[in-house]
Amino acid sequence: MAAKIINGNEIAAEIREELKKEVALMKEKHGVVPGLVTILVGKNPASVSYVTGKQKTAHELGFYSMQDDQPEDIPEAALLALVDKYNKDPKIHGILVQLPLPKHINEKRVLNAIDPDKDVDCFHPVNIGRLVIGGSEARFLPCTPAGIQELIVRSGVPTSGADVVVVGRSNIVGKPIAIIMMQKGKGANSTVTVVHTGSRNMEAHCRRADILIVAAGVPGLVKPDWIKPGACVIDVGVNRVGEKKSEKTGRMVPILKGDVDFDAAKEIAGAITPVPGGVGPMTITMLMKNTVLSAKSSIK
Repeated sequence: MAAKIINGNEIAAEIREELKKEVALMKEKHGVVPGLVTILVGKNPASVSYVTGKQKTAHELGFYSMQDDQPEDIPEAALLALVDKYNKDPKIHGILVQLPLPKHINEKRVLNAIDPDKDVDCFHPVNIGRLVIGGSEARFLPCTPAGIQELIVRSGVPTSGADVVVVGRSNIVGKPIAIIMMQKGKGANSTVTVVHTGSRNMEAHCRRADILIVAAGVPGLVKPDWIKPGACVIDVGVNRVGEKKSEKTGRMVPILKGDVDFDAAKEIAGAITPVPGGVGPMTITMLMKNTVLSAKSSIK
């Protein structure tokens, strides 16, 4: 029997509807509207597309939302001053500086200048520390890992006591999702193994996973015989492997492949995310959720 397809578009839409109701209630009861600012330096086409998507979603949810475009040659000191301005602005609950930044700007210095309580991307060292401690200390969860957990939980996949294997150890996905899944609590409480380029017998670890989360950035890395029959497979990889002509527009569009051989894996797994349409739609949605959480915490 083919695997259940975990549809990230549908689950993201479900969460956004929940957030829309929360935003309306917050405004009605407390007069508070979640405020999000996205800061874009330069005109990198991919970055422009990302912040446009974030702003569009924020407006749809009823946020007070601002796009702050800055020139490519903005001095680092001026960018730090801008971040400080939004740190002090009570209407702003979430600050997002779109990466990458120009080479003359120290990204770490800028990200660390964001007030941790407004760091809705959850990149600040303080928020990473809170994540490791867990429980009520963790104000926000990093967006992509949080989206992965939501996909697992809302698909009805049991996590308590489950063997979770994470392929990849990046600071953005691999490390934080491992920490999240090992926490004590609902949607976690798992036994977690992280494998990476330095691991021996990677496939042997993958074969025992009840939940296999692959975030390696290598197209087709995980072969069908690496997957335990009935396992839940979350494919985080989005790899451009060529181009094809769009049937709708006739234009050339990228061909995207995941880190898992989807067509073969879906015949073995119990549940699996597609690429695209799996983890991707969840990231912006969880950014919005973090902004709502930040706004809630500002209510006295």
